[in-house]
Formats: sequence, structure tokens, C-alpha cells
Amino acid sequence: MRTFYKLLVGPLVLLTALSSSSITTFAAEPQHTVSPSELAATVAGHVAQQDADRAAIREALGRPEVKNVAAKVGVDLDRLSAVAGTLSGASLNEAAATARQVNGAVSGGSSTVVISSETIILVLLIVLLIVLVAR
Repeated sequence: MRTFYKLLVGPLVLLTALSSSSITTFAAEPQHTVSPSELAATVAGHVAQQDADRAAIREALGRPEVKNVAAKVGVDLDRLSAVAGTLSGASLNEAAATARQVNGAVSGGSSTVVISSETIILVLLIVLLIVLVAR
């Protein structure tokens, strides 16, 4: 009878001890490399940057100088504005950088800036057209 208990109780005690320690290990809160608040802040910053980039593009497309150049070239600004709202990644970054150059150059107002601003405006329109055709 004593041998029976040793054979039965010994493994049960060992099994119970192992399972209770593994339960506490699995029940513990997982450790994250990046905290959820840091992740949320990063995502919010990324979204804010994209919103600022799209706003810069909309500002550039709304300028009278851009409208004049677009009319000369025959570009539909309404369609480009719609495309600008869907840009992301490298396309958004490139178009926004060009739009910021347009916004800065047109604000200058001297005659030499007008020539370069027309060139920048054309580049903006071409970038947006390329993105539009690629979709």
C-alpha cells in the first residue's frame, strides 16, 4: 500500500507543483518592449504629420498662382485635391515638400521668385499627376 502511494502521490505532487508555477507565469502581465502610451503617442504624431502634409498641399493647390499655372497646363485641380487627400508614405512626403516650397516661394513676391515658383508649381502638379496615374 505504501508503494502504491509513493507511485501515485509522488507524481501528482510534482505535477501539481509544476502546473501551479506555470499558471502564475502565464497569468503574469506580459512585458512590452514599447509601452502602449509610447506607441499611441507615436501613432498620433504620425497622423498629425500626415494631416499637416495634406494641409500644405491643399494650401498650395488653393493659391491663385497655382490655379493660373494649372489652367495654362490644363490640369484639373479638383481632381488633384481629391488625390492629395488619399496620398500616403513617400508620395505624401514628396508632394508636401514641394507644396511647402510653393507656399514659401509664392509668399516671397519678387519677380525672380515668381519664375521659380512657377517651376515649383509645375513640379507639384506633375508629382500629383504621376501619383494619380499610378493609382
